[in-house]
Amino acid sequence: MKKDKITIKAKSEGYRARSVYKLFSINKRYGIIKEGIIVLDLGCWPGSWLQVCKEIKCRKIIGVDVKRINPIKNVEFVNKDVLSEDLLSILQRYGKFDTVLSDLAPNTSGKQEIDNFKSFQLSERAFLIACDVLKLHGNFLVKIFQSEDSQGLLGDIRKRFSFVKVFKPENSKKRSNEIYIIAKNYVG
Repeated sequence: MKKDKITIKAKSEGYRARSVYKLFSINKRYGIIKEGIIVLDLGCWPGSWLQVCKEIKCRKIIGVDVKRINPIKNVEFVNKDVLSEDLLSILQRYGKFDTVLSDLAPNTSGKQEIDNFKSFQLSERAFLIACDVLKLHGNFLVKIFQSEDSQGLLGDIRKRFSFVKVFKPENSKKRSNEIYIIAKNYVG
């Protein structure tokens, strides 16, 4: 598979994936990750978003993925599927988080309707986890494929956060229907 320019740039700068630039772009604009906070990254493989959190000097960084990542110093990793029933009890041991990130994406089938629904399921799960583990006034970032289901999730998120925006980073691949929902100030 031929690597695109952004992937090559990411690797040359020491990052594990091109998605690092999406997070940089979102954070520059919306300030959801700050020095000294506690961050949870759902679907963290291969670890580029964890690298960003470490660069920003977050106090505590926890990554969750079903796929093992290469270790990152001072970053904790939970090797679990986000759909696992026991994940919440594991995460609750860390206390409350200032920010929850989710770049979760399904294994795509090529059938848009199926892929959109799988994306919705993962994004909805990330939202439910965020509602359980976020501190009051915390932030949430979630990727979802645009669909009718994404509009429903957006409505649910608006009920729980005082600031909600939909964002498509310029670094997203042109053919991708992914969007990010940025939610700030969790009101419970």
